[in-house]
Amino acid sequence: MYLAYVSRRFGMMLLVILLAVTINFVIPRLMPGDPIEQQLSQMVSSGGGQVGDIQAIAQAYRARFGLDQPLWHQYLSYWASVLRLDLGVSLAHYPETVNDTIMAGLPWTLGLLGFATIASFLIGTFLGARLGWPGRGHLVRIVGPPLLLVSAVPYFLVGLVLLFVFAIQLKLLPAGGGYPFSLVPGWNWQTLSGIAAHAVLPAASIILAEIGAWAIGMRGMLVSVLGEDYMTLAEAKGLPERRIFLRYGMRNALLPQLTSLALTLGHLISGAILVEVIFAYPGIGYKLYLAIQSKDYFVIQGIVLLLSISIAVTMFLLDLVYPLIDPRITHQRR
Repeated sequence: MYLAYVSRRFGMMLLVILLAVTINFVIPRLMPGDPIEQQLSQMVSSGGGQVGDIQAIAQAYRARFGLDQPLWHQYLSYWASVLRLDLGVSLAHYPETVNDTIMAGLPWTLGLLGFATIASFLIGTFLGARLGWPGRGHLVRIVGPPLLLVSAVPYFLVGLVLLFVFAIQLKLLPAGGGYPFSLVPGWNWQTLSGIAAHAVLPAASIILAEIGAWAIGMRGMLVSVLGEDYMTLAEAKGLPERRIFLRYGMRNALLPQLTSLALTLGHLISGAILVEVIFAYPGIGYKLYLAIQSKDYFVIQGIVLLLSISIAVTMFLLDLVYPLIDPRITHQRR
């Protein structure tokens, strides 16, 4: 039964990836104009490159991607390239590949978004649980409402405020970049401390903007759980309040939070993109912003495809974890 459940979920994930690849293929081709011609025009207007180089780039791209072929042939060729993990070559930084561009920014985004997402989820979930619990402390009542208020502000506004206060006015933290430009990156304390200092403001922007959403969702679920029979039974058995709070309250109210974590992953990524642009943080979001500015359609395609597949895989893994968290959820059909 469990194998059938995994197979169904895996099939749904493949269907989502199929749709994502198809949409990612169709949308750029619905846009007016030829991306290669637009890139060539931009290069000519900026005075970059020789005419011979420009013509060579145009011919190389048309031959590589078969842009003179029928649409169905281009679609099959695109699928073959995706299966080979070959996302093409950057228009703006020829002959750099899209894979190299993504790999240059992926570690920065994974570090920033991974830490900020986990931190905001844990802090917001626990804060919301304490706000919904009858025996919450005075500190939670004091700290909770301001955090909820800050969470109503968009990512980029929180980032701009933090940038103005801590980087421009107080000059306590760097204003942008991923590490000090005066340092040569390496595995040493100066580089690591510089990377951490440059990540403080972007991470704080994401955490502050997300805590309130997690707290509100967890508070609502915990309040609904308080009236369940198993909570009354736990209190009647004389179990310690801490055990009732953690094992009976938070555990049963946590499942919708995990669902929201997967469903809002795209929202988190879009927010991280804006934060990376504000702080010039060299992650995937900043790479996407530069690609949009330079009309580098193949880099845009590659990054959007990567984000879509990441969300689909995350949803699949979350479906596998559901039955382990909540015994009421079963992989058997009824």
